[in-house]
Amino acid sequence: MISYLQVDGLTKSFGSQILFENISFGIAEGERIGLIAPNGTGKTTLLNILAGKEDYDSGSVVYRRDLKVGYLAQDPQYPAGLTVLEACFNSESETVKLIAEYENAMATGDHSNLEDILHRMDHLKAWDYEQKAKQILSELKIRNFDQKVEQLSGGQLKRVALANVLISEPELIILDEPTNHLDLEMTEWLEGYLNRSRLSLLMVTHDRYFLDRVCNEIIEMDRGQLYTYKGNYSYYLEKREERVMSQNAEIDRANNLLRKELEWMRRQPQARATKAKSRIDAFYDLEKKAKQQRAAGDVKLDVKASYIGSKIFEIEHLYKSFGDLKIVEDFNYVFARYEKMGIVGNNGTGKSTFIKMLMGDVAPDSGLIDIGETVKFGYYSQDGLKFDEQMKVIDVVREVAEVIDLGNGNKLTASQFLQHFLFAPETQHNFVYKLSGGEKRRLYLCTVLMRNPNFLVLDEPTNDLDIVTLNVLEEYLSSFKGCVIVVSHDRYFMDKVVDHLMVFEGNAKLKDFPGNYTDYREWKELKVKEEKQLQAEKAKKEEKPAASNKPARPVDDSKKKLSFKEKREFEQLEAEIPQLESEKAQLEQEMSSGMLSTDDLLTKSARISELIDLIDEKSMRWLELSEMA
Repeated sequence: MISYLQVDGLTKSFGSQILFENISFGIAEGERIGLIAPNGTGKTTLLNILAGKEDYDSGSVVYRRDLKVGYLAQDPQYPAGLTVLEACFNSESETVKLIAEYENAMATGDHSNLEDILHRMDHLKAWDYEQKAKQILSELKIRNFDQKVEQLSGGQLKRVALANVLISEPELIILDEPTNHLDLEMTEWLEGYLNRSRLSLLMVTHDRYFLDRVCNEIIEMDRGQLYTYKGNYSYYLEKREERVMSQNAEIDRANNLLRKELEWMRRQPQARATKAKSRIDAFYDLEKKAKQQRAAGDVKLDVKASYIGSKIFEIEHLYKSFGDLKIVEDFNYVFARYEKMGIVGNNGTGKSTFIKMLMGDVAPDSGLIDIGETVKFGYYSQDGLKFDEQMKVIDVVREVAEVIDLGNGNKLTASQFLQHFLFAPETQHNFVYKLSGGEKRRLYLCTVLMRNPNFLVLDEPTNDLDIVTLNVLEEYLSSFKGCVIVVSHDRYFMDKVVDHLMVFEGNAKLKDFPGNYTDYREWKELKVKEEKQLQAEKAKKEEKPAASNKPARPVDDSKKKLSFKEKREFEQLEAEIPQLESEKAQLEQEMSSGMLSTDDLLTKSARISELIDLIDEKSMRWLELSEMA
């Protein structure tokens, strides 16, 4: 395999904190690597270093010469004033530079190098570049191509940046949380796109189904060391469990030996100076190994839930809309005790608005939400991360409670509670502004759960949380003695946590589905397949001649039929489209011949642009008519 990137002896620290030290790994052609590590251990910093956005202390980062690399940052930024489409062209891509060169030549009237520019544009297929950009943006639900980037939300900007990376056609792509701000439909489209492409990639993501279906290698960064697994996420889980068990067994053996050696050390005060120096040195090595932390998911969320009565909440005749956008319309629902509901749907269908109505943050247009007296909400919201950045981590928790009741007579101090959330004693005295985005999210989750709620409402809890925290959060929710509502695009998380789904289909259409996300997806695919089969059988029956002279019974068919005029148009389009494509191919061949004058090149170039628009327009119309034919 051709080596694309080799990292050797890489070290990075911030002051006294070492993020990673002397790490080495490589990426070869065809490798699709998922990088897994706890929050705060430097995943984003490592990707920024590889992308040339940050410096490092020592080591080397070497790319294959002339390798085309694309990078999706966690929080991309663009200069103000750019349109969405201009942002997509904001790259170092050879094709983009060539398009800019062509546009400059046309704008200034300097055609001295135009023949060469046009030849290179043909070679790189630059004429189709804008159309490809619009297609990818549309798949990512960005359709206002002239909108200024400063008017976009953070999620929209991330999707524009993703489109920018994909259309530049790199050989190696580095992605930092690519599925954040993508709904389920967009995530599955991106899965398919990456699997169909020949891209090599390195990515950080918490989406475990995405890791499983896209990656063929997992690199885990754990306590400063790298562990490589040649397989997808499922394979990694299996092999990591074997490694953890082996490491824990080794630590247990070291502890047993240490106890024996400690007895010997205490009995041999005279020997320490002379005879047993090697054994004494071995004792200190053994002590170091025995003090290693056992490798496991160390987040513990065994927090007591308050008592919850039989009445949770009841919704009667609920209406809510924003202008023409309907969220709910005459919606009724009775929520049951210990129910665990997952809410899914495309962006913009009203999932978060529904949650905010339940929490009293947004008023319905009409209707009633009657909440039971014993209900004590714990609300984890998308915009609830509002800490005083100058406070210390320990003080944030102490503001909620000095002591946390775990139930069964067990209690923890604020410091002990934080350790269960992987905040080591030294980290607890850091200021909040020093935490990574994921660590802040983990701290926020900690402050929600420690209040002993009996009804958890979690709006996108999986964004920016590392996989270790997600695993234990899932375990906690599965045994949580209370009610749960989760809004999430994380399919794996939903499958493990919820009993049923409330699907927001748009325009106030809500479907209560009895199962998890995978069940829903399989049901949806089966339904689409059945509908196609019924349509095919129906079309086949309509083609058959009547079996007798008896008049056929009229068929109640709601499908619109082609008029005589539309049939003529359909036939004309079937003849015109191949002619236009043939003309375009002929012009491209002539422009590549090197035999044309500058004026001819300009004329034919303009005609090709016209033809591309005509072919697109007529192809779309042909598709519309073909569905009725």
